[in-house]
Amino acid sequence: MADQEAAAKQRIVSHMNADHQDSIARYVEHYCKASSFTASKARLSDISLGSMSVDAAGRQFTISLEPPMQSWREARERLVQMDRDCLVGLGRSDITVKQYTRPRGAHAVVFVVCALTYVLVSRRANALPGSFIYDHVLSYSPGFAAFVAQVQPVVLALMIGIHVVEASIMARRLQRHNVAQLSGLWWQWVASCFIEGFGALQRVDALVQQARREKEKQKH
Repeated sequence: MADQEAAAKQRIVSHMNADHQDSIARYVEHYCKASSFTASKARLSDISLGSMSVDAAGRQFTISLEPPMQSWREARERLVQMDRDCLVGLGRSDITVKQYTRPRGAHAVVFVVCALTYVLVSRRANALPGSFIYDHVLSYSPGFAAFVAQVQPVVLALMIGIHVVEASIMARRLQRHNVAQLSGLWWQWVASCFIEGFGALQRVDALVQQARREKEKQKH
C-alpha cells in the first residue's frame, strides 16, 4: 500500500513539473501571494492528500488542500480546479506565452528602421559635422542632416513616449498570459516592443491565437 501511494505521488509530481509548470507557478502566486518573478521557476517537490510543497526562488512554500482529498483519484480534478481558481483570482488567461518570436519580413524592416532612428536621434550631435554618423553618412545630404538636427528633440521625445506606452501595453499583455515579470522572456518581449512598437504586440497575439487553436483541437 505504501509503495502504491509513493508511486502515485511520484507520478503526480513528475507530471506536474513536466507538463504543468505554469500551473505550479500560479499556485504559488495565488495561494502564497508570491510575485510572478519569485514563482516563475516553481517546482512541485511533494504532495499529500492535504497539502503540496513547492520549491521556488530558494524557498519552500506549503499550499493546503481544503478540504483534504480522500484518495489520489481526486488529484487530477482537484489540481485542475485549483488552477482555474488561480486564473480567476489572478486575472490571467489559460494560455501561457512560452517563447519569443523575432521580427521577420515587414516586422524586421520596421525593427531595423526604428533601431537606426533611435541611434540617429539619440543626441543632436549625431547630425552635426564631426560626428561619426555625419562624417560617414549624413555629409552626403547636408540638407537632411540640418533637418535632423532641427527636429531631433521632438522626434526622440515622440518615439520614447509612444514606445513606452506600447511597452507598457506589452507588459500587461505578458502578465495576463503568465509571463513572469523581469524574466528573460519578459525582457525580450518588452525590449523588442520598445524598439519596434506595435509589431511585437501583433506577434504575441499570433502566438496566443495559435495556442488557442491547438487547445480547441485537443477538445475534439
